[in-house]
Amino acid sequence: MNIRENLEQLEMEYLSPYAAHSRDSKGRMRMEEQCDIRPVYQRDRDRILHSKSFRRLKDKTQVFLSPEGDHYRTRLTHTLEVSQNARTIAKALRMNEDLVEAIALGHDLGHTPFGHAGERALNAVCPYGFCHSDQSVRTVDLLEKGGQGLNLTMEVRDGIRNHQTKGMPSTLEGRIVRFSDKIAYIHHDMDDAIRAGILKESDVPKEISDVIGYTTGERLDHFIHDLVTTSYGKDDIQMSEAVAEAMKRLRRFMFEQVYQNKEAKSEEGKAEMLIQTLYSYYRHHLERLPADYINLVKRGEPEEMVVCDYIGAMTDRFAIAKYEEIYIPKSWHG
Repeated sequence: MNIRENLEQLEMEYLSPYAAHSRDSKGRMRMEEQCDIRPVYQRDRDRILHSKSFRRLKDKTQVFLSPEGDHYRTRLTHTLEVSQNARTIAKALRMNEDLVEAIALGHDLGHTPFGHAGERALNAVCPYGFCHSDQSVRTVDLLEKGGQGLNLTMEVRDGIRNHQTKGMPSTLEGRIVRFSDKIAYIHHDMDDAIRAGILKESDVPKEISDVIGYTTGERLDHFIHDLVTTSYGKDDIQMSEAVAEAMKRLRRFMFEQVYQNKEAKSEEGKAEMLIQTLYSYYRHHLERLPADYINLVKRGEPEEMVVCDYIGAMTDRFAIAKYEEIYIPKSWHG
């Protein structure tokens, strides 16, 4: 019995009967030899962590476009906070932490530059539509490693695809990440909004604060504790009715006060225009795409999707640089 098999046996002995056990994985899209040290979900976590798309998250918008302060969240720090929340919950419930972490680290790999503004822009112009959760799966299946993809397990791919509210992951680990994503962005987006002067703690309606706490830290702690205590020993991941309702109301409050705030979102129209302009340019100049993307077209991938693949993978700074390179006249240096 090698090290991986020993670890798999320990999972069988320790993890909850409702957890996803590594040895019972449904496998990968392509068969491959197993690692002698790492169970499959740990291997997936490592592949995501070392991917180019993961590194690019550090320069992608979370909520505020190009904030000047040092302490605002990026898409990368959001991802790390989702992962930490999810691991805390998974450990308490004796779920598979490796699976939870792999899904959490990979859930936003397909996010566009400029956050949801970029996603809206591509969805409006691409005939196939554009959804970041589906794009995250496309990223790990097709775009990474020069078109080979990361060949992740079915459970990780399912959790990534279904992390949004509209989805329902097949594993409890995926459902933990689905909740953790909401908990993370409600918590840190409010913290950033307070830092930006858009909100004050006292702006949160009292009927919400009375249930889940009066500070961002109290609310984060309350959400996680409630999720653990309500789900413990059950074949589901859920919150108590009172806390679930308070979260819905807090999320609605955030949409009204932050996500649709004219001051906070004043530059998003420019970002959408930039993304759509780049889309139009590369649709008519496919030869200007990098070689890996041209090869995808040659393999039969729809041209419109491949253009979205390229633009969606860009960081905020790279998208701006490409726009300037194409459309902004350069000074003469004779």
